[in-house]
Amino acid sequence: MRLNLKIIFHLMGLLLLCNGFFMIMAAIVSGIYDDGVTLDISLAGIITMLIGTVSMFYTRTHKKEVKRREGYIIVTFGWLVMSASGMLPYLFSGAIPGVTNAFFETMSGYTTTGASIVDDIEALPQGILFWRSLTHWIGGMGIIVLAIAILPLLGIGGMQLFAAEAPGPSADKLHPRITDTAKRLWLIYFGYTVAETLLLKLAGMSFFDAINHSLATLSTGGFSTKNLSMAYWNDQPLIQYIVILFMFLAGSNFVLSYYAFKGKIQKVLFDEEFKMYSIFIISFSLIAALVVYLKANVPLSDFHPMVFGEAESAFRHSLFQVVSVITTTGFVTADFTSWAPFLTVLFFGLMFLGGSAGSTSGGIKVMRHLLIIRNGLLEFKRTLHNNAIIPVRYNNKTVDENIVYNIIAFFVLYMLLFIIGSLGLGALGLDFTSAIGGAASSLGNVGPALGSLNPVSNYNSLPELGKWWCGFLMLLGRLELFTVLILFTPYFWKTN
Repeated sequence: MRLNLKIIFHLMGLLLLCNGFFMIMAAIVSGIYDDGVTLDISLAGIITMLIGTVSMFYTRTHKKEVKRREGYIIVTFGWLVMSASGMLPYLFSGAIPGVTNAFFETMSGYTTTGASIVDDIEALPQGILFWRSLTHWIGGMGIIVLAIAILPLLGIGGMQLFAAEAPGPSADKLHPRITDTAKRLWLIYFGYTVAETLLLKLAGMSFFDAINHSLATLSTGGFSTKNLSMAYWNDQPLIQYIVILFMFLAGSNFVLSYYAFKGKIQKVLFDEEFKMYSIFIISFSLIAALVVYLKANVPLSDFHPMVFGEAESAFRHSLFQVVSVITTTGFVTADFTSWAPFLTVLFFGLMFLGGSAGSTSGGIKVMRHLLIIRNGLLEFKRTLHNNAIIPVRYNNKTVDENIVYNIIAFFVLYMLLFIIGSLGLGALGLDFTSAIGGAASSLGNVGPALGSLNPVSNYNSLPELGKWWCGFLMLLGRLELFTVLILFTPYFWKTN
């Protein structure tokens, strides 16, 4: 079966057109603040839109059908094309010189990893800071899902794309037509962003900081406009609690948000993944808070000023870091790797947890952990009763065996890639702690890591090859491994 190359290039053009539009938005912000890079960002946007328009024009006679193979190619290459074009504002403005650094920052943005190579974030022009945050927001729900929402204009069905790109092992459909599903998800996503922006502004943030941090929070990205990240507002607990709330919402299944808005609260409260997600956050936060409160090697200077006393401060910082790492947002209020060895190991483990399926977070996802644990426990029963058929159940429904096998394969492949990723960074000269931390953080789209890549440092110390390697791991993690890796298999490219 031949690939429909015209539809692939047509949709690449569409993505570039969307990307260019967002660049023009960043240029407008740059003009408002008169930061001196308006023309540079505008030029990047015009070039991107021009290339996209030409690509769409010359492929306008395509067959209006996207098959599964084309879907995987469009998603993977779409992310690469977006990242390649997304570098232009950085390069044209000189804010981030060098292709390697610009590509790393852009890929980190679109994959919502939040790892940065910028040493002085506050020195960047406002237009560039806004573009940096926009790359998060675009990548959060997925530029591909955005494209699906407008595919009816082209007369194209988008189910294959949604199956390849939708985060998590399940792609719940809110509406029989996948395009309407995408629109509803984006409406919730946009609504949460507006709500958080308003609340942060009312809590004392400047409007510019509020909108940038909202874009980064809902995408579970983590790019901040401040060198200290959220520690800049350590004396304003309300701001940090607002961010915690929206990180929690962004890390939960957006389908559940839709049900909540429709008044179907029971569907939310009785959802097994949501319950486990909430239990994980509460349990690990209390454990971390207890260790911090007992002052086990925790530098209290991290928490000054303590507005409501030590107990509240210990709880808030612990809750913030646990939610940030589990949802793979990557905001920090302190260097959690300096608190206690026990907590360093705990947070390293949380990098593999991930948020809910159907959220903007990275990682393995809570649903996968839940089903793997259940299947493992059922193996004891199967051992005692060889002939019994004992299926795995989720939300009172039997889970198909093929889904269970897929999840187990995903987990094994994820851990294998983590080992390979760590070996790659180790071969490039990183110490053991930095290598395993960098690999886990990149693959899980977390951001802050361990060792030399700790929460109060950045990734600029990586060698050039290391930045490309981490960028590849980010892409793998964001697109759920199989979407990218299947392109490296010979049978994928066979024409029959």
